[in-house]
Formats: sequence, C-alpha cells, structure tokens
Amino acid sequence: MSLSSFHPITARWFSETFGRPTTAQERGWAAIRRRQHTLIAAPTGSGKTLAAFLTVLDDLVQDGLRAPLPDEVRVLYVSPLKALSADIHKNLAEPRRGIRRVAEAMALEPPRITAAVRTGDTTQSERAAMLRTPPHVLVTTPESLYLLLTAERSRAMLRTVRTVIVDEIHAVIGTRRGAHLALSLERLQHVAEAPVVRIGLSATQKPIEEVANFLVGSSPGRRPEISIIDHGHRRQLDIALEVPRSSLEAVMSHEVWEEYYDRLTELIGGHRTTLVFVNTRRMAERLARHLSDRLGESAVTAHHGSLSKDKRLDAESRLKAGQLRALVATASLELGIDIGSVDLVCQIGSPHRISTFLQRVGRSGHTIAGLPKGRLFPVSRDDLIECAALLRSVGRGELDAIVSYDTTLDVLAQQIVAIAAAAPDEKPVSVDDLHALVTRTHSYAELPRTLLENVLDMLDGRYPSSEFAELRPRIVWDRIKGTIRARPGARQLAVTNAGTIPDRGLYAVTLPDGRRVGELDEEMVFESRVGETFLLGASTWRIEEITHDRVLVTPAPGQPGVLPFWKGDAPGRPVELGKALGAFMREISSTEDSKAIQRLRDAGLDEFAAVNLVTYLGEQREATGALPDDRTIVVERFRDELGDWRLVVHTPFGARVHGPWAQAIETRVRERFGLDAQTMYTDDGIVVRLPDADEPPS
Repeated sequence: MSLSSFHPITARWFSETFGRPTTAQERGWAAIRRRQHTLIAAPTGSGKTLAAFLTVLDDLVQDGLRAPLPDEVRVLYVSPLKALSADIHKNLAEPRRGIRRVAEAMALEPPRITAAVRTGDTTQSERAAMLRTPPHVLVTTPESLYLLLTAERSRAMLRTVRTVIVDEIHAVIGTRRGAHLALSLERLQHVAEAPVVRIGLSATQKPIEEVANFLVGSSPGRRPEISIIDHGHRRQLDIALEVPRSSLEAVMSHEVWEEYYDRLTELIGGHRTTLVFVNTRRMAERLARHLSDRLGESAVTAHHGSLSKDKRLDAESRLKAGQLRALVATASLELGIDIGSVDLVCQIGSPHRISTFLQRVGRSGHTIAGLPKGRLFPVSRDDLIECAALLRSVGRGELDAIVSYDTTLDVLAQQIVAIAAAAPDEKPVSVDDLHALVTRTHSYAELPRTLLENVLDMLDGRYPSSEFAELRPRIVWDRIKGTIRARPGARQLAVTNAGTIPDRGLYAVTLPDGRRVGELDEEMVFESRVGETFLLGASTWRIEEITHDRVLVTPAPGQPGVLPFWKGDAPGRPVELGKALGAFMREISSTEDSKAIQRLRDAGLDEFAAVNLVTYLGEQREATGALPDDRTIVVERFRDELGDWRLVVHTPFGARVHGPWAQAIETRVRERFGLDAQTMYTDDGIVVRLPDADEPPS
C-alpha cells in the first residue's frame, strides 16, 4: 500500500520526515488496513515500528478530523521491556507533533491524539489520570497488561481496544512470559467489544510460522487468518573479532583485561558514540569503571536493569545528546530502543545467541541506510571458539530457533485465579468457557480438559500430598453448575503476584531523601556493612544504613568501591549455536593445522587468533583423546582432591539440553547403582560427583 492511501496530512508528514517507505512498511500497511492479523519480520533499523503504527495513527487522524476523538483506548502496544515501552511512548510524540504541524500548515484543525505508558515505573498519580482520561494509544508490558485485565476499572478501559501491537515478539515466546502473554491476549479479546487486530514485530524470528501461530492463537486444524510479512533478518554488517596479543587462557588474566580496556578506549576514541554490551550487570559496572578511569567519569556510564528508572533514562538521554562517548549495557538496551546515533557496538564475551548478537550489533547504524558495525571480544579460549563459530553462523544467515513454552501449568493457575477474581460475584466463570478461552491460545491449544480440571482441583484446595497442606484454596469450583468463582483475597493475590519474572530478593538502594538509585542482590547486602562503599551506575556510594528491605546510601565520588554482584545473571547457549559450535570444532580439528589456520583466516580471524584457537583444540585433543562436537560426546572420569569419583560429560549443546539430562543421570545412577549422585551443568557439559562410589559406574 502506497502513501497515497493515507490522509494527506499523514502522507505529507511521512514523506517530509522519511522519504520513501520500505517494502516491509508498504506490505504491512496494506495488511493492517484490511484489518488482518499481521506479523512483520524485517532487519533491525528497517522501520518496523512505523510499519505497525502509521495505519492506526492515520485512522485516528481521519476519525479526529470528522469529529473530536472520544477519550478511549484504541491501540495497545505491548513491549517486553519497560525501557522500550517508555521509549516508544516518547517516539510517538514526534509523529503526533509532526501531524499537528502539517495539519496547521494545511489550514486544518489538527486532531487531538493522546498516548500514555503503563508499566511498573508508572506512578500512582499517572495511573489514576489515565483511568479518568484514557489515552488513544496505551503503551505497556506483558505484566502490566495482566494487571490491567485483572483490575475492574482498568479492564473497562480496554473494552475499546481495536489493535494490539506486540513488539520484539521473539523475546517473550522463548520464555514462560510467552505463555502468560498468550493468555492475556485472549483475555483482552474476551473483554474487547469488537475483534482486535494483532500485529507482531521482530527482527529475529525462526521458525516464523511458529511465531505467527503464537500471535494469533492456533490449534491443530485451526489458525485465524494472518498476513506474514517476511523480509528476513539479514543485512550487510561490518563485524570482526578482536583478540589480545597476550594468550587467552581458561580464565582471563589481568594482563589480557588491561589490553581489552586499552583497545576499547582506542575504539571509543575513533568513533562518535560507542555502545558496549556485556552479559552480566556485574561486568557492566566493572567495565564502566575501568573505561571511565581512562576516558573520564562524564564520558562513560553503565545501564542495566538494577539501576533506577531515572538513572537509566539519564544515561539514555545523555547518549542521545552526544554527552557520552560510551555506554556499557546489558540486555536492557538490546531491543529496539532509540538511543540516537551509535557508530560502533562492542560485545564483551559471546552473547550465546545468534539473534542476540544481531540485535545488539543492530543498535549501531540504526537507520534504513545505515551499516551496523560490531566488534566481538572473547573472554577465554573456550569463548574464542564460540565467538568464531558465532561469526560464521551470522555470515551464513543462520538463526536460533524459538522454543515456545507450552502447557505451563503454574502460569495457567495464576491466570485462572486472575480470571475468577475479575468476574463479577453474580456471574461466576463457566469452566466450559474457561477451557475454550485457554485452548484458543497456541501455548495451551492441546490442553486436555482433564488437565485443566486437575489445576482447578488444586486451586480449590485438593492437593496431592500433605506437604501442600499449608496452601490455601484460591477459588471455589462448583462441580454441579460447572463454574468457578474467586475466594476472598484472590484478587489481591493475583495483583501482587503478577507475571513470571522471578522475585530475586533484591534490595532497593535509595538516597536519604527517598530517591531511588537502583537495587542490589540480597546476598551482596548480607555481606555488606555500614560505612562500606560500592559501585552502581559507574558511581561510588557509601552505605549509611541497611534496613529489612532497602540500603540507604550517600554519594562517595572518587572513593574506591567494591563491585556488586547479582545471582542468575548470565544467558545460556541455545542448541542451534551449540550444534554450530560442534560442527565448527569438528571441521577445524579434522584439518591439518596449517590449513585450519588458513581457513580461520579466511573466516575473518587474524593470524594470532587462528593460531591460538588451533593450538587450544590440539591441547584438548591431546588431553582427552577426542573433542566434543556435534557428532561426538566425550566422557572422562577421575578422582577429585577428596578422593571421590567424578564423571564429566562434554558436549557443546548448551545448558538447556544439559539441565534435564543431568536430572536424568542422577535418577538413573540412583535407581541402577543405589548411589547418591550430585550433578552440576554448564553450557559445555555435565559434572557428576559420586561421593560413595568405590568405582565409577560403567
């Protein structure tokens, strides 16, 4: 669909601002105009957001020119990140201002189009204001959508929704948040007075049919009609591997880190704005501190989820304004947040996912005509192999497959309590209607009625054993009438336990006047004392008081401080990258060293990196006799320093494979040999400890 089909105000604003639309935009506009469910897959920086928003904004423009728009929510935008939600809200202000300016230039009364954001960062006064005067465009997160659907007044506000946009859809499907969001989307349609058009956006979707099924809700033999706009995920990239002159080892030495700090300083100095991605919040704080020592405290800062909203927004605004030379970030800046003009992205350590690397590098050159530029810094010899395999996978156009969470019963139980709590007392929820609603989602399409009734049994107070006796029933299930209703307190429980993001036991960090700085892990707080100093947001803070739920601090500029830590803070390797890594090791290890080095040089590694990698694989092969790869599993056994037998299973397939495998090993060893096996696993394999074994099981 061309711009000529839009109102002249909308078409003129777009032409003056962006010029010609992309193919993805034109095809997306046409499908959305037909009121079709639409899934848009296109590379980062290709204008997906306006592909989704412009048609619905144009509808508001045309309706507003005919008569003043009523205060009602027409468009719901759902983002997986609070920061992305706030960013979209700000970016919507520009087209609304531009449309107003063009309308005035054309001597037309500009329509009043409003937008608001509702996330966990939204203040109570802002929430109350949007209930009194609902916006036309409401920007939110999956968890806040659940809360909106559960509270009576906000649920009424959603009855007028006509379009829902799910941005960065890949980021939720591969987690339990996906099943949670799928149920919320069906609840939204149940509340809405008219059919709701669903629009999904992402740069990295594989398999795209699975993503489409999730978006619209499908079951065997049934899928609502959906238009799939697939423009792939590939675009021209300037990417390379950065390897230190000092030898990489199993653990990074101080010497290697100093080389990396100096090289990063050199790269930052050669570019206008640099975004440095790391995999953990602790690493973000560490790297920001070392870079600020070299470039100045005002030139570098950190950005991660444990910083306060104000600290994150301050870092983003300083980056956009050109006041920062570099920003060190975790996944908090990975998705489609507009952070202005970024010349270079540096990734410290493998991000463990092909799609994650593409998303992060895509933050640079973030325009339709821009050239994303990225540099990858391995942090160990093992990491060097994974980084090389990752770059090869990117060059081949490969992508991680999304594995959806289906029939997740704890999520189902949470949503059932919320549905029962939201129903009026005089109209309990029919179990037949509940089963129909749940099975309209792709995540629960094959949920048998008996399994649903088992969940209802549990929520009604029938537990499988006495160990659950302290749990209170949450619903009343009338088996004769076939209905459920909420027990007293169920609504409060549903609201205070929203979503699937785990409670990590974090302590708020605040100034004496109550302003929030960020948050710390409870174990970090337990090990801290009043008077000690620590780093947060690349600034130093002195602990003045520790209470039951917060840490009161004052600034301590220039003072040395310890680095904070957060548990459960690193991503894992998906099986697709594991297979690619295994194939890479197999091909390199089966080739003569000189030819292998040349092959690695051809793949983009310099001479030093290629020699380092081939030497490392040779040492591994000499130590164990074989290398784990996509066709070979290596098992070794030895006695540890306590004399206990240990088995190590080496494979490259990642923790998602190794986790259930480790549990199966524990069970089999206990059943077959009567031994109490203890296991741990990583992305690279499984360690089995056998404290009571005289000989290891064969």
